[in-house]
Amino acid sequence: MAWIETIDETNARGKLALIYERMRGPRGTRVANILKSQSLDPHSLAAHHAFYRSVMSGSKTLPRADREMIAVTVSRINGCHY
Repeated sequence: MAWIETIDETNARGKLALIYERMRGPRGTRVANILKSQSLDPHSLAAHHAFYRSVMSGSKTLPRADREMIAVTVSRINGCHY
């Protein structure tokens, strides 16, 4: 397994702290490790998170639950834990 240096929520400052806060949302959930892997480049992390939200948001033609099901299926086929 690869080890990637990350910045945890408790050590985040400035722009990264704001991005983490937005990711956690009102429930205060933890930021996923897969997202923290981009913590050394907050600009990249923000772009990745915006892209993910755009792709996974439900629409009239394909609800969010169906998008999640497709993502899980593709991850399973690819042998990905995420």
